[in-house]
Amino acid sequence: MSNPTITITRDTDGARFEYPLKQGSLGPGAVDISTLYRDAGFFTYDPGFMATASCHSAITYIDGEQGILLYRGYPIEQLATKASFLEVAYLLFYGELPTKAELAEFERVIMTHTMLNENLKDFLNGFHYDAHPMAILCGVVASLSAFYHDSIDVHDPRYREISAHRLIAKVPTIAAAAYKHNVGEPIMYPRNDLRYGANFLHMMFATPCEHYKPTLLAEKALNLLFILHADHEQNASTSTVRLAGSSGANPFACVAAGVASLWGPAHGGANEAVLDMLTEIGDVANVPKYIEKAKDKDDAFRLMGFGHRVYKNYDPRAKIIREVCHQLLDEMSGTLDNPMFELALKLEEIATNDDYFVERKLYPNVDFYSGIIYSALGIPRNMFTVMFAVARTVGWVSHWMEMMSDPSTRIGRPRQIYHGPAARDYVPISQR
Repeated sequence: MSNPTITITRDTDGARFEYPLKQGSLGPGAVDISTLYRDAGFFTYDPGFMATASCHSAITYIDGEQGILLYRGYPIEQLATKASFLEVAYLLFYGELPTKAELAEFERVIMTHTMLNENLKDFLNGFHYDAHPMAILCGVVASLSAFYHDSIDVHDPRYREISAHRLIAKVPTIAAAAYKHNVGEPIMYPRNDLRYGANFLHMMFATPCEHYKPTLLAEKALNLLFILHADHEQNASTSTVRLAGSSGANPFACVAAGVASLWGPAHGGANEAVLDMLTEIGDVANVPKYIEKAKDKDDAFRLMGFGHRVYKNYDPRAKIIREVCHQLLDEMSGTLDNPMFELALKLEEIATNDDYFVERKLYPNVDFYSGIIYSALGIPRNMFTVMFAVARTVGWVSHWMEMMSDPSTRIGRPRQIYHGPAARDYVPISQR
C-alpha cells in the first residue's frame, strides 16, 4: 500500500505537485510541504500558524474537540490526582514515569540545585522596588548563563540535562526572590528538606523572624496548578523557546525568551484578566447585568476565563481544578473576607447553567479557577503569570531537550508575503 499524498495544482500552468501526508500516533495528519517553494515557487500563508505543524513531538497531545490532554500518553486527569509535580516533570523530561528510586534521585538532584549564586542578590537589588516580577524573572533567568557558562554546550546531552535540572530548580527560587524584592522583604533561602511546592510557599511567605508552614490543602492546590500548567503543546511561549533554541542559543536565554512570550496578556496573563473582570463586576448583585452585557455582541465587555482557543469542549484542566478551588475556599472561609470569591462562584453558577453559554460551549477554563486559587493562597495578582512560568518551565525545557536531540532540527525561519515598495533608487537628500 502506497503512502498517502496530497496533490497541489498550480492554476497558472496546470503543473501538479505531490506531497506526502505524515501521520502521528494520534490526531490529524500533516502535509509535508517542506519542498513546496523549491518545487512550485510559492509559500503557504498561515497567520498565527494555526494550521501548521512546526515539529515532531512526543511530549503532549491535545484534542480540543473532545477535551483531551495527554502528557506522554497519560491523561491529565490521572496525573493531576495521583502524581506529584516532580513526578510529572520526570515524565515530561524522560518520557516515562519514574520508579520509586528514580523519583527519589530526581528529587534529590533538583533540590540540590535550588540555591542561587550569592552575587545574584546584587543583580536583584538593581531592579526598581516596584518592578514587575515578570521583568525580574526574565532578566535573572537570562543572566544564569553568565554563572554557568562552563556547562552550556547545547550539543552535549549531559550538559543539556544539567541545565534542565538547574532551570526547574532555580526558577521557583528566582520567582520567590522577585516577590520578596517587590514587597521589600529579605530573600528566603530554599529548604531542601521540604517538598517542591512547600519549599516554594516557604520562600514566598516565611521571613527571618516568622516561620511559615503551608496547609496540606494549600500544598495540594499548588501541586495541582503546577501539573496542569506544566505543558500545553506548541503554544506561543513553547514555540518561542523552540525557535530561540533552533539557533543554538543557550537554554537560559531560550527559557528567558519563553518567559517574555508568556508575559503577554493573551497568553500567561489570562488568569490576571479574570481578577480584573471580577473587580469590574464588583458585587454579586451586578452579575446578572454583566451576564447580559457578555451576551450583547455590541458590548465591549467579555467574560474572561470562559471558553478556550484550543478546547471546543470543557477544558479538562478546569474540571480538575474546580473541585480543589471549592475545597480551598471552603477550608479558608473562616479566614477569608473577600467578596471576590463569592462573586466568582456566583458567576460560575449562572454562566454554567445559562443556555447561551452552554450552547456555545463557553465553559469556565483553567484560568478562571487558577487566579481565584492563587488569591486564596495569598499570592498577589502581579505574581500570577510568574506562577505560570514556574510550572511551564518544565514543559519549556522538555521541548528544548527534545528538539536539541532531534538530528533533523534546523534553525526556524518563517517566510512572509512582502507588501512593501518595489525596488527604487536612492535620492540624495538635497533632492528630496
